[in-house]
Amino acid sequence: MNHINVDHQAPSDYAIQSIIDGVDQVALEMERKWGIGRFRLLVSDLLRAKYDAQCDKFNATIKSGKEAEIRKHGEAMKRAWKALDEAAIRDGHQPKPPEVWEVSLANGDIAAIVQDNADASMIPDHQPVFTLDEVGRLIDALGTVPLETKRIFPGAEVTKVHSIEAAGLKESSDHGS
Repeated sequence: MNHINVDHQAPSDYAIQSIIDGVDQVALEMERKWGIGRFRLLVSDLLRAKYDAQCDKFNATIKSGKEAEIRKHGEAMKRAWKALDEAAIRDGHQPKPPEVWEVSLANGDIAAIVQDNADASMIPDHQPVFTLDEVGRLIDALGTVPLETKRIFPGAEVTKVHSIEAAGLKESSDHGS
């Protein structure tokens, strides 16, 4: 017999939203892995029909507002996503490759820029790879001038950075200027 864990401390609206958020997170992960709209088409017609039926049940229970039912069908949705994932792998399908942008650096290195750590893990170890979060931190480290310049002059292009100071170390792209 399954026991549904219910947090009697959480107001129902928050608990329901939390369940929906959990299902949405699994969906987002699977769609990033397999591609939006592509994933359910990789499995058999029977499994796709079962998945679609579970989606309908979950969406209907959300409209009902019944927390216990939403929790039950939310967990079933997570299992449905996992079943699609396992079936697609078992049938020999490959997840979509990560989107990778490459840039040539002044020193001759080629750096890769990817969306997140999941994509970064698919890049060969010998290549420097930066996630968008890391690029954001690097932009933050430049201070406000580049951001304000981009706001004031849309389309402005950064063509050269003279120096960056971080953690007490100074590097110069001109080595001394």
